[in-house]
Amino acid sequence: MAVPTTRMLVLSVVRLLQPVHGYDVRRELLSWHADEWANIKPGSVYGALNTLQRDGLIAVDGVGQARNRPERTTFRLTAEGAKEFDGMLREALWSADQPKHPYYAAVSLFPHAERDEVIAALRSRIMKFEGELAFLEREEQRILAGSGDPVEMAPHHVADAIRLSADHLRADLNWSRRTLERIESGELDVWPGAIRPASEREGPAAE
Repeated sequence: MAVPTTRMLVLSVVRLLQPVHGYDVRRELLSWHADEWANIKPGSVYGALNTLQRDGLIAVDGVGQARNRPERTTFRLTAEGAKEFDGMLREALWSADQPKHPYYAAVSLFPHAERDEVIAALRSRIMKFEGELAFLEREEQRILAGSGDPVEMAPHHVADAIRLSADHLRADLNWSRRTLERIESGELDVWPGAIRPASEREGPAAE
């Protein structure tokens, strides 16, 4: 079973910056770009904090108010929370599961779309990936150029998470470019003729 990413990352930030309030947990994860490479929705951070408190994994450290700002509750990791975090992190570290790519199904259905539309979609995909990759590469360098102190900015190890995301994106970009080239050159041509069902493609059944 996959480790609940939001739960694990919220616990990690509480552990790193405790005592810390929800706004700073959210801001820290956004500075890591966890909303992109971990698909964490910013609004889900507060829900995760409530759940973690209910489960006894974090506890209220204090409630304070600065000037005219609303009251803010700060949290600390409990002993049970530290144990839970260690277990989730260990499971995540040893995981080798690959995510099911949503584009796999679309690729298998190329023959059911017009050739020109597939080409246009691949070109659009390539442009999008090129922009995203340039952004990730800049962010990696920006983080590594900083102090790495989580009080000041994203810590250096976040650059490795961004690099992993960039490497996956780079592989997808390379595949998209190669596939577009193969279609445009005629090497990959799955459109002429009817699609034969598997039962007609297979040889006679063994007796």
